[in-house]
Amino acid sequence: MRAMENSTIAFIESLDQEGRGVAHVDGKTIFIDGALPSEQVTYKSHRRKSSYEVADVVEVLQPSNLRTTPKCPHFGYCGGCALQHLDFSGQVAAKQRLLEGNLWHIGKVKAETMLPPIYGPAWGYRHKARLRVRHVPKKGGVLVGFNEKASSFVAHMDSCEVLPPHVSALIVPLQHMIAQLSVRERLPQIEVAVGEQATVLVLRILEALRPEDGPILKAFADTHGVQIWTQTKGPDTVMPFYPLNGPALTYSLPEFQLTYPFKPTEFTQVNPHINRVMLRRAMQLLGAQPQDRIADFFCGLGNFTLPIARSGATVLGMEGSAALVARAVESASLNGLADQVEYREADLFKMTPEALQSLGYFDKWLIDPPRDGALELIKSLADVGRGEDGAMPVAPKVAGPERIVYVSCNPATLARDAGVLVNLKGYRLLAAGVINMFPHTSHVESIALFEKIQTPV
Repeated sequence: MRAMENSTIAFIESLDQEGRGVAHVDGKTIFIDGALPSEQVTYKSHRRKSSYEVADVVEVLQPSNLRTTPKCPHFGYCGGCALQHLDFSGQVAAKQRLLEGNLWHIGKVKAETMLPPIYGPAWGYRHKARLRVRHVPKKGGVLVGFNEKASSFVAHMDSCEVLPPHVSALIVPLQHMIAQLSVRERLPQIEVAVGEQATVLVLRILEALRPEDGPILKAFADTHGVQIWTQTKGPDTVMPFYPLNGPALTYSLPEFQLTYPFKPTEFTQVNPHINRVMLRRAMQLLGAQPQDRIADFFCGLGNFTLPIARSGATVLGMEGSAALVARAVESASLNGLADQVEYREADLFKMTPEALQSLGYFDKWLIDPPRDGALELIKSLADVGRGEDGAMPVAPKVAGPERIVYVSCNPATLARDAGVLVNLKGYRLLAAGVINMFPHTSHVESIALFEKIQTPV
């Protein structure tokens, strides 16, 4: 493509995993922030390597028919969202294509069926968030918000369209309130957690509050109907400050008659609406039956474990966090499912064939790992090779489940693990599809169904 003054023209072919347009110019891959597929743009590079460049759009010469006006006035400056300039339906389609591309290029697999994407409300969906705080006198005082795009600086913002409206409305009052605190220079973060009956703000403070800070915090909590918690060091220092007897954080799954209590810094899905739809899809794919013994690996506080138990199946939930295991045990008891569920603390990133064998046989697995995926767990299933005649499979030492439902927050590691399951472990990738848990961001959640290939005895 030809150069235009100090910028270069390119045709955008696709989006990458960070929501940037991808083009190829003179044999190099160009990642262009702000560009969309099928657009012709001019760009200016700010990072150059031998095989690729990173650039920003200068001008859109031929816009995509899916380009739209961002709703948030801070888009492009705030780093919280990457895709508000792309129509919502286009965001979902782009994520589906990214998933399909990763499965093929990384795992060398292709789903037999692509599932309809799961999506829901586009705005006000984010019930968990970490807001940065910085006292910057040159910018008028205290800043509260997400980081600026590609920067460690806090964005100057007064609202956020992806936070629930009542949380977005707290940004400016928080700036004014924090400016009055003695610890304003030592308060780098606020963790927000929204439950069905409570909203909690956890202030990360690096030095003790002074007596004069208490009335300021209590007045803010009373005025805005929130709970103020503090965290001075690690997760075990998170504790309520005011009020001390406020309602607990909870979320529910009405379809399964389940209620989950959680602490504000414990992992829960950020999008409660999508979580409910995702649970329904997972249960449909898993097909849990009362006679089944099912493993829920990376179970967290039991988000999937308890709906599985509602089917009548017996479930073993395994998780690396002792705190989440304790919360899961509490939830099982609260929901009357303690007799059907067992929880164990285990580092699943260090799974071995021997450790997996010791757990016994499971009819089905549900896997919901963090971004690193579940490679060691999957590798612990024995390979299914072929005998000397090239026909009969070799019986595995660790019998794999007949069905695996894999929920992923990283399409690249899902694709890697899918390649192992399909190419080495004797499974078919029956179906896969995206879950738009984080609208307007490049984050891709997905779900996949694997079924064990039945072989002659």
